[in-house]
Amino acid sequence: MNFNFGEILTRAWQIAWKHRVLWIFGILASCGRGGSSFNSNISGGGDGGFGTPPDLPPQLMQFLQAIEENLTAFIAITVAVVCIIWIVTIFLSTIGKIGLIRGTAQIDRGTEGLIFGQLFSESTPYFWRIFGLSFLIGLPVIVAVTVLAAGLAFFAVSASSGSDAGTVGSIALVPILIGCICALIPLMFVVRMITRQSENAVVLEDMSILPALSKGWDIFRENLGPIIIMAIILAVINFAAGLIITIPIIIVVLPAAIAFAFGEAQNWTPMAIAGACLCLYIPISLLLNGIAIAYTESAWTLTYLRLTRLQDDQLLPLPEANE
Repeated sequence: MNFNFGEILTRAWQIAWKHRVLWIFGILASCGRGGSSFNSNISGGGDGGFGTPPDLPPQLMQFLQAIEENLTAFIAITVAVVCIIWIVTIFLSTIGKIGLIRGTAQIDRGTEGLIFGQLFSESTPYFWRIFGLSFLIGLPVIVAVTVLAAGLAFFAVSASSGSDAGTVGSIALVPILIGCICALIPLMFVVRMITRQSENAVVLEDMSILPALSKGWDIFRENLGPIIIMAIILAVINFAAGLIITIPIIIVVLPAAIAFAFGEAQNWTPMAIAGACLCLYIPISLLLNGIAIAYTESAWTLTYLRLTRLQDDQLLPLPEANE
């Protein structure tokens, strides 16, 4: 099959760069990709709550004491806030992905411009189907990983208690776990490629979940070469973009960390300056990441359109969003 990769990559860049509304949807779509983890280890003696040192500011001591006295309420509020943030993140990331698919298709089919509010409202009717598709695909993987991790933890606890059976089970389970992880890597690649085609089928052809999965599988199976090559090309582009976005962070953090270490953790000024610089860089990194995601999703949408056009020898109509 004569598949023009250059035309898709060039057209995707033209669309993503010219129509900056897609940058916003790219930023929204990035909400569900990655995250940050923070670890704090507070130790020391003294009478303060949670083992806090006695030289903390009085206001902070009072705050920690209030948390300790109302620990149950604090935990409940924290869990509620985390759940709300999780729900909002899923909604925004899903809408962002849908908006990129729909916006790219509209521009490719002759629409002169995109309006954020209109594209957002047109994307919401597809939310539950795209969410359900992701949930249906991700659930078996989550269950399999959970079962393996639970088995490993069980045998590890048994081994730590001196059980010979637990020790043998832990040793036997490790290669099985490693083998499953190695097998999951190509499997997840295939699943992700099918899911990408299925998501486009939902948004661009107004399909329900199971028919979209079936079509996604058919497109992947019949166009294995072009899809794999496109995935490799976009992976390289994403890696390069991620490296470019990360370089300023390394330039800021690494010297500050070295200065902090040579100062024997006595002078916090370098870390404070680095933290301030990172806070200023966060909006820039979000924008750059949004542009990168807008380009990637545009390229995948154009890939779907070109593949289905080659199969059907006609331009598929873009359905109106059903309320």
